Parts: sequence; structure tokens; C-alpha cells
Amino acid sequence: MKFSFCFTNVKNKRVNFVGNLSIPMDRHKYETHRINDISGRYFPPDTLDRILQKLPGNPNTTEVGKSVSGLPIYKVRLGNGPIRVLMWSQMHGNESTTTKAVLDLMHYLLSGSREVEFLKGQLTIDMLPMLNPDGSLAYTRENANGTDLNRDAHQRKEPESEVLRACYEKFQPHFCLNLHDQRTIYSLGASPIPATLSFLAPSADAARGLPENRVRAMELIAAIAQDLREVLPGGIGRYDDSFNPNCVGDQFQMDGAATLLFEAGHFPGDYSREHTRFFVFRALLSCLNRIADGSYASFSTAHYLSLPANGKLLVDLRIRNAGHLFPHFGQDEDLAIQYREVLRDGRIHWVPEWPEEDLTEGRYGHREWDAAREADREEILKTPGLLRLLEKGQSS
Repeated sequence: MKFSFCFTNVKNKRVNFVGNLSIPMDRHKYETHRINDISGRYFPPDTLDRILQKLPGNPNTTEVGKSVSGLPIYKVRLGNGPIRVLMWSQMHGNESTTTKAVLDLMHYLLSGSREVEFLKGQLTIDMLPMLNPDGSLAYTRENANGTDLNRDAHQRKEPESEVLRACYEKFQPHFCLNLHDQRTIYSLGASPIPATLSFLAPSADAARGLPENRVRAMELIAAIAQDLREVLPGGIGRYDDSFNPNCVGDQFQMDGAATLLFEAGHFPGDYSREHTRFFVFRALLSCLNRIADGSYASFSTAHYLSLPANGKLLVDLRIRNAGHLFPHFGQDEDLAIQYREVLRDGRIHWVPEWPEEDLTEGRYGHREWDAAREADREEILKTPGLLRLLEKGQSS
């Protein structure tokens, strides 16, 4: 079965999704406030510095610590309401989509509209847009010591982990938003539809119990999913809730804050994740509005659990009947190929590679060809980097 995608310019009104699904791209809350001079996947610290300096209204920005290599970690505070919300992004340096969306959100919250003033009167929001500046500079998941900060919540041996914990303890948030990107492998359950956004209310114990704060997180996620139903129909998944006390979200859930994990995923054709950036912005705005007016409480844990669990059934490229390309493949052999993101000259390049062993279950490709068709063979052999990989074969 082959699924086709049509990707249009980010400002167009409508984009065709998997199958016959379509997405109305209402940008009423977005286009005016989108920061247009940032785009793409690479988002280093100097770009953040430049944007923070250009934000209107002199927002309350403070340096709350430094990274391993001495780069500053910033916090921006907006609002003065009684409900405290803490959010942080780029804990993993190569996960920048939510950072761009957070900056768009800052820009919006500095606009002075009536809706904004309501939010700022109800909420005090602390934002750490880049927790891992060293990893962001190098475009690596880990920090400069090679540590995954999202596995350092218990030991807190890294300075960045201490910064986040100190902000948490001083602020005592009611809600925490843990903002990440997820890989292109994630599907909605067993379907070929990509999980463009995924959410999780992390577990607070190994039994995956339901303390009051976790229930609030589930209700809030259900409300967000409802609000995004027309913008992103059929593109929202639920991330795995296995308990890991080394993860920050699990720790903060254990401590009593209603904690939500946001995962910015793949939208067809959108490897720069500019469409996904919009969806994250809308999700964040929905989240803040629902917290501010308390309406999330009308949803239930059942609504949250009805979101499809993430599967891992997608690869970037899939080639059917590969033997029609080269004789070292079987005539009807199917090939799965995954992109590796490589930083070169300040830009991210997507290099095709054979997938890791744990990704071999991928049944569908974001892009698919049938090598038995001449037109597909011509297209495959013109795709950058692919010819070299196919000539070597999978045993190399």
C-alpha cells in the first residue's frame, strides 16, 4: 500500500495529509507573531541571544546559570498571576522545534491584546527556551559532557540539571511543560499516519498510578487535543508512560506538579518542521488558555487514554522491489532507509543510512517508491546520497 503526501508552502491555507485527510491551516493566532527570521532545525545559542534582545517590551529576562562550557542559560518571566507555569525547551540540543514555538509564544504574549492580558493576569510563566546551549551549538542530544540531561534528573551531576531543579524549587510551579522533538519513526498506533504531535502525562511511580496532579495533566492534554482537532485531525499521539525516575518529567510528577511532555514530530514533507512549529505554538496557547480558565477539568482521563499510542512503524524512505535497482538485492526485497541529521556549515543535512536494528519494524515510508516502475527508479537514483548507499548494499 502506498500513501502519497502533498506538501505546500507553510503560509497556504490547506495541506493534504495522509490519504484523503486535509488540514485547514488557520493562522489567526500565529502569522502576526511568528518570528520570521528564524527557521530550520539548527538553532544555536547566538540565535537565541539575538532573538531575546529583539523581543518587544523588555521582557523580564535573567541568566539563571551556565552550561558546562560556560554559556548562559536564560529564563524569561511573563505574567503575574497566581497560577505558576514552568516550561523548558532544548534540553536535548538537537530538538529545536519547540524552542522556535516558545519564542513565537513569547512574541505573542508581549503583544498586549485583551486575551494576552487575561492570560498574564491569571498566570505567571517562567520559560527556559534553551536548557542545553552546548548541545544546541554542537547539534547533539547530550550536553558537553556527553550526558543526556533527561536521564540526569535523579543524580543531577550536570550544571544544566541543577539549573532546572533550582528554578523548579524556587518557583514551585503548579504546571510543568517539558518540550521536546521526537524522531520521524513515530506513527499513530499501527497506522502509516505520522505522530506530528505526541503528548504524555508522565508516570509518578512504577505502577503508573493516578495521583491528582497526573490526572490534571491528563485532563489538560485531552483539552489540548480537542482544541487542535480541526487544525491537526488525526495527527496527535500519546507517548509511552513507562516510569523512569531519572527523567525530569517523572521527577516533577513525583514532586506534585502537573507535568506534561510535548513531543514535536514529523509532518509530511516538513523536515525543517515549520508546520510542526505552528502546531506546537497552537498547543502551547491552548494549554495556557485551558489552565487560565480552568476548563481542562471538564475532560477526563478516558479522553486522554483514547489518544492513539505511538507506534514505531515509519522510516524516512522505503523502496519496494529493490532487485530492479541492483542485483545484490532480492527481486522483491523491500528496503528501509533512515536519515541521519548532520550539521555542516551551519545547516542540517539529511544523510540516508540503513536504519538501526531497533527500527526494523518500520513498515511504511514517509516517502515510498516501487523500483519495478521505471519512473520510480529514475527518481530514486537522482535522490542525493541514495545511489552511493544502494550501490554498497546493506552488508557494508
